[in-house]
Amino acid sequence: MSKTTVVVGAGIVGAAIAFELQRRGRQVTLIDRDQPGLGASFGNMASIAVSEFMAVSRPATWKKIPRWLLDPEGPVWLRPSYAPKMTSWFLRFILAGRPSRVAAIEAAGASLCARVLDDLKPMLEAIGARDMLTDEGCLAIYETEAEFVADRDHITLMGNYGFAHQVLTGKAIRDLEPALSPHIAKAVLLPANRSIRDPYQLVLTLVDAFRQAGGIVLSGEVERVEGRSGGADVVLAGGTRLAASDVILAAGVRTRFFAARLGEPIPLETERGYHTQIMAPGISMRHSIIWPERAFMVTPTAGGIRVGGNVELAGLDAAPDYRRARILVRHAQRALPGLKAEETSEWMGHRPAFPDTLPIISASSRVPGVWYATGHGHLGLTYSATTARLIADMMTGAPPPVDMKPYSITRF
Repeated sequence: MSKTTVVVGAGIVGAAIAFELQRRGRQVTLIDRDQPGLGASFGNMASIAVSEFMAVSRPATWKKIPRWLLDPEGPVWLRPSYAPKMTSWFLRFILAGRPSRVAAIEAAGASLCARVLDDLKPMLEAIGARDMLTDEGCLAIYETEAEFVADRDHITLMGNYGFAHQVLTGKAIRDLEPALSPHIAKAVLLPANRSIRDPYQLVLTLVDAFRQAGGIVLSGEVERVEGRSGGADVVLAGGTRLAASDVILAAGVRTRFFAARLGEPIPLETERGYHTQIMAPGISMRHSIIWPERAFMVTPTAGGIRVGGNVELAGLDAAPDYRRARILVRHAQRALPGLKAEETSEWMGHRPAFPDTLPIISASSRVPGVWYATGHGHLGLTYSATTARLIADMMTGAPPPVDMKPYSITRF
């Protein structure tokens, strides 16, 4: 008899897990409070960021935080009214920056990143979407030599783990991306850091393939998950129950509410991110670009050019502050002088983040039959196919290709 599974959360991570488990013979139901792909997956920066595994918490970061928090145009903004609620999370963030912990975090991140393209390409092939993955890489850009030196730890780390990169200067930068300002002094080409041509459309294609394979998609508000002998029940608002052998919680930052009710609270916070989608940019781009010093990205995607990034810490309920998106566009125009902001739309979404920047990809420590796939931060799209592979391996008894201890819920 086929085992039944419910996946809670129809973003890119939940959709990838549902599709992979359905392919492996499970009967899967995918449920979300909204339509598939309308959360963080709708507005992400379309980046497959294979090289982005450096631990965020480290002494160099701590030194910058006071300046960032005081700068209204800086890469991190903490709304004063939300600051008291962030105290515990920030303490855990600081503890994650101890040298011994940093090394372990980066090794765990590199283990996932090394698998990304090997897992993503077969998933795209299986859903008939191989052409959604670009062949072009990403350029990290630096306006000054000081900016480049400040990012040297990241560049060195990539080399230590064998991730390809190439340092460029002068004409070589403009030969690759002519729209870039001549004031950009250096760039690092990251050839494996690809992009998705339309991340929202990818979720829709994945969900459609899941349906065609026999999967069921439901829309409904999940109130809680309850363990029981032989499985777990997903309880919807109104009392409807979905009985399952296994339940995977992939609901982004809202996963913390389900975890708390199951008796295993997790320090999951929302890093609110903004983007501006520009449909008449006045320029063309081959590569995505990232400016580490200013913590933003520009990607050709969804039929235009998307400018996004930044971190706002203000919780789930505060209204968006679209000044953050407009600041990023101004920064982007410094890097791309010909960029026009015409035919634009603005968006804000919730990226689920743990203080140590690693996701949870894990069985519950308390309730048999419950699994977690959350906390991917800025790397939900990047890690989606790999997370699906790892969850499916653990659930079906296949040995995962990486050590799963670093991503366990028990680390908290």
